[in-house]
Amino acid sequence: MLGLMQDQPLLISSLIEFAERHHGDGEIVSRRVEGDIHRYTWADVAGRSRQAANALDGESLGFGDRVATLAWNGYRHLELYYGVSGSGRVLHTINPRLHPDQIAWIMNHAEDKILCFDLSFLPLVQAVHAKCPDVRKWIALCDADRLPVDSGIPHLDSYERWIGTQPDTYAWPTFDENTASSMCYTSGTTGNPKATLYSHRSTLLHAYGAALPDVMCLSARDSVLPVVPMFHVNAWGLPYSAALTGCKVVFPGPALDGKSVYELIEAEQVTFAAGVPTVWQMLLTHMKPGGLRFSSLTRTVIGGSACPPAMIHAFQQDYGVDVLHAWGMTEMSPLGTLCTLKNKHLAQPAEAQDAIRLKQGRAIFGVDMKIVDGDGTELAWDGKAYGDLMVKGPWIVKAYYKGEGGDPLVPDANGHGWFPTGDVATIDADGYLQITDRSKDVIKSGGEWISSIDIENIAVAHPAVAMAACIGVAHPKWDERPVLAVVKRPGAEVTREELLKFYEGKTAKWQVPDDVIFVESIPIGATGKMLKTKLREQLRGYTLPTI
Repeated sequence: MLGLMQDQPLLISSLIEFAERHHGDGEIVSRRVEGDIHRYTWADVAGRSRQAANALDGESLGFGDRVATLAWNGYRHLELYYGVSGSGRVLHTINPRLHPDQIAWIMNHAEDKILCFDLSFLPLVQAVHAKCPDVRKWIALCDADRLPVDSGIPHLDSYERWIGTQPDTYAWPTFDENTASSMCYTSGTTGNPKATLYSHRSTLLHAYGAALPDVMCLSARDSVLPVVPMFHVNAWGLPYSAALTGCKVVFPGPALDGKSVYELIEAEQVTFAAGVPTVWQMLLTHMKPGGLRFSSLTRTVIGGSACPPAMIHAFQQDYGVDVLHAWGMTEMSPLGTLCTLKNKHLAQPAEAQDAIRLKQGRAIFGVDMKIVDGDGTELAWDGKAYGDLMVKGPWIVKAYYKGEGGDPLVPDANGHGWFPTGDVATIDADGYLQITDRSKDVIKSGGEWISSIDIENIAVAHPAVAMAACIGVAHPKWDERPVLAVVKRPGAEVTREELLKFYEGKTAKWQVPDDVIFVESIPIGATGKMLKTKLREQLRGYTLPTI
């Protein structure tokens, strides 16, 4: 017997229709590439998204054709999120921090038909356009009078002229909810990038999951600042969850320095912000010297890479901002876990609560997870056993675009496919996940595993340390030993001996690094993560000190 409920597909167009109908006067604020602040409403987003859809129809794009963007977080980019996917095409957000050759490869592999880009990325587009012969149209996200006189890109059009002549009425098509909606390529640190192809169904389910009280807890009462880029896993789904809840959205545009982010938070009374640790470090560095405070911000989601305990403590103890530690992946849309306390934890001492907050949190409904040993046997959830982390769920990848990399799923005894995340983790009895390392970064010393993340977290708690990366170096007796690369804070001084002494009482003696190397900088990838592969290349030839 089947249920007698209406059969309506979960489509991205339904989100913008809902936002327009029920939260039409909700505000969308954007700091533009031009430097000024732009304001309009969810109703305006809806109307201009329909104009964009009409413009795409005018280009004779087929159902499922890819439309690419090279753009910051802003209102025009938001319109493309809905206009492209809602009309049945696939939105392809490209990370502008990648190398031009890699971007050209990605565009050709995706078979992009149109590229829409912010003018700040014009030099990048000039570098790739001749290498992408299948792109039919190049559109600058600007007014017609802002187009450069000689861009070197034939028939370059302006976004405002392109959609400006189109009507703001459009009948969003209805189709299978499993239809592709958007795509995002991995950063490709090893080999060519692979693309995750999201569906309308997976996107809406993820939007629901992200908005839940124990996740981002979004509502129409919030003013939300997505600092995480819209070209990085769709800004963690915030553009969709924001429409679902009708919250105010504040886009930072290209200004991601600490001063600009702080001023925007205060000016727009932001209550919730989301970003990676590197951006929040710049924010805290700006605030501390001037004794600045937040007047509205109450919580922030930090993900993308492990958040140092010192940063969590600074937000919570110095500024009264609740930090929601999160974990996920491009292949997971991206949210997998988020850390909030359970009812039974509320009466615990502050130290016990802090220990929980340092973990990556509990699985969101829609995500199942397990840890396994080298033979694939599931390990206990006791907070001690650590193994390879596997996940499955309706917004988790089952295969990469064009079959790149073969079948990534690992079947269990029942034939269910699990995605291997490449992370090493523990899970405690309450279901709290703690990432101990990437499988390729974990340090194996004398048959025991050392978490490079734990070693780094202790280092960055030292007041003289701005950034730290721990890698394993070959050792004749112990296989590998940890070595710490450190970037000092401007004007700060600390010696190797002082840093090694700083580890006393904070970790087991055998886990203390064998050496500290002071460097000018640590390589950072396109998504803000440390590139330990490049760090290892830089330190090639390094040998451990003899004791």
